[in-house]
Amino acid sequence: MTTKQIDYCIELAHTLNFSKAAENCFASQPTFSYQMNLLENEVGFKIFDRTGKGAALTPAGEQFVSYLTNMREEMKRAIEQGQNFSAKYTDNITISMMVRQAIYFLPEAIRIFEKEQDGVLITPLFQYDNGIEAFLKEEADVLFALEEQTKHIPGINVHKLFDSHIYLITDRNDPLAEKNLIREEDIYGRTLMVGGGSPPALRTVQQRLISSGQIDYFNSPDHDSTYVNIAAGRGICLAPGFLNDHSSQFAWIPFECEERFHCVLCTHKNDNRESLGIFINILQKLYEDAVAFPL
Repeated sequence: MTTKQIDYCIELAHTLNFSKAAENCFASQPTFSYQMNLLENEVGFKIFDRTGKGAALTPAGEQFVSYLTNMREEMKRAIEQGQNFSAKYTDNITISMMVRQAIYFLPEAIRIFEKEQDGVLITPLFQYDNGIEAFLKEEADVLFALEEQTKHIPGINVHKLFDSHIYLITDRNDPLAEKNLIREEDIYGRTLMVGGGSPPALRTVQQRLISSGQIDYFNSPDHDSTYVNIAAGRGICLAPGFLNDHSSQFAWIPFECEERFHCVLCTHKNDNRESLGIFINILQKLYEDAVAFPL
């Protein structure tokens, strides 16, 4: 299977017309049809049903083209990344985190690092659910994680980054947004959104509030859905400070409790690059200096 055949197949799935697809791919129709026949012979099943009016995807073809489309996008990203890397860089450090805002000072760290380490690229990798798995496969050099998640991961170094507090998230027009500190009794009678893969420290606080019998609650599947629910006036939410995007859309008010999230960076024990150590130190220093920054 060639990249040309993949492109032809995706284009035909889009147009469902051999003449139009061939024209869009800058190929003659006989050449286009020949390549499509070769592809179907190679995979061993019909991708398209030929009709008098053009083409129609078979059920197997529909699934196959969906896979090809994703594969082509991955290939495109790989080529673009390779072009970026070869043009300027000699080494790469990939850092995996669940969301962009998890490491708030990452852009500043990259700016400082690139002044000191010309030729080393820092590549963020956003993986909400499988970051640890990707790290263990060595698809990432650095992993942002909670300390509790690292206890049983072999062959790693753990670098303390910062402790994050629990905040209440509300709409900015909510009366609670006027407070500087939220206590448990402040949210009695309100609806609290829970779930969405909450870390253990947060689940502990949520369960404590629910067991009081003084609040209603419902499950929200993920953090983005929770934002939508807050904006729709469906409820309020408790969240780790490291998820705060520091926009003006919602109010984040500190919640009074002892629970904390111990945020760390993990690296592979066998990765002793000097540049990696410098990058970790820069991030740690930025957080050490951010005394008054809400975390």
